[in-house]
Amino acid sequence: MDDARPEVLEDEHSGTAGAPIFEPPAPPPPTSPAPGRGRNPLVIALVAAIVGGLIGGGLVAAFGPNHKGTSTTVSFDRNSSRVAKPQDIQGILAKVEPGVVSVRTQGFQQGAFFPVSGAGTGMILTGDGEVLTNAHVVKGATSISVTLFHETQARPADVISADSAADVALVKIRNASNLPTVKLGDSDKLRVGDDVVAIGNALALPGGVTVTSGIVSALGRSIDDPSEQLSNLVQTDAAINPGNSGGPLVNADGEVIGMNTAVIQGTPSGDAIAQNIGFAIAANTFKQTLAQLRKGGPAAASAFMGVSTATLTSDIKDRYGLSVDKGAIVTEVVPGSPAENGGLAPGDVITKFGGKDIASAEDVLGIVRDHKPGDKVPISWQRGDRQMTGTITLGSRPVVQG
Repeated sequence: MDDARPEVLEDEHSGTAGAPIFEPPAPPPPTSPAPGRGRNPLVIALVAAIVGGLIGGGLVAAFGPNHKGTSTTVSFDRNSSRVAKPQDIQGILAKVEPGVVSVRTQGFQQGAFFPVSGAGTGMILTGDGEVLTNAHVVKGATSISVTLFHETQARPADVISADSAADVALVKIRNASNLPTVKLGDSDKLRVGDDVVAIGNALALPGGVTVTSGIVSALGRSIDDPSEQLSNLVQTDAAINPGNSGGPLVNADGEVIGMNTAVIQGTPSGDAIAQNIGFAIAANTFKQTLAQLRKGGPAAASAFMGVSTATLTSDIKDRYGLSVDKGAIVTEVVPGSPAENGGLAPGDVITKFGGKDIASAEDVLGIVRDHKPGDKVPISWQRGDRQMTGTITLGSRPVVQG
């Protein structure tokens, strides 16, 4: 990783600085992993729409090496979230679409003297008008309006609280009552290959939301840098575009199992090398942040560890010849972070943290969120054939209100 600080791009849709750019870590090697330089980075753009076709800031990340394995005949259990016919998708829409809103914002671009319009998506959580969306959708907005399903007149709304580190915001529609709502599902039940449907205000196209379908392509993806703390992301090939930010990714039962947030577009030079690689914040992740936002947001800076992890799967274990069956594999360590100071390196598998056994990347994130800056947290990890222990003194991540 280069020593230079991340470059900040301008986020045209909200008139504020966009997400930072950072170089991805090297893929974790089979044995004795150590920090190193990654492959050519991919640009992950936050998918809030910019009226007029402009796309704002991005993140740079890469998630593991290409894998070529031998052909094996296996049997599979029945798909736990199957969408077999067009009628099934129409049934899903009947449940979910009334609780999805289009979000429009007005704000000022940093250094400019004119307002900038933006667009995104939101999900109604309560009958009195609580709406969940991405923090980057409403960041820097001086006014917010939402348009409900089958309504043409936009309604004014206000931000209750937002946490830009988790990219989650809670908005309230003014003077609302008896509104239709979405149902939040259990994202821990997702499996790779499950069918999903994405609904959102793609490109702010007139006439209502856009619906796309696909599958769960991967689970446990992570983005972690000084301004973002996105872990346990759901990767999908359902097409998501600028404007889909804050919109639902739903299963066959019409339950929201993710919030569409980011999409890989290509390299910083503009090469279009990525197709159908989108990311959604898992429902069980944003539920934790939602509880804080309903109280007005975090009262103080949140704890910061400076590590990106992915849930250890049997495929990852076999690919790298790991000696443990469960845990969270480290994919990146931020230089100078508490994680690096505590001895962690890419390729390590965290097996115990804060006195609790670790079975997923979400376990690690949840424990960090449960602590305060300055807390000393015991940790155990596997490095090759060695079981290692230490203590992480958590740092402080500034809370950025959206």
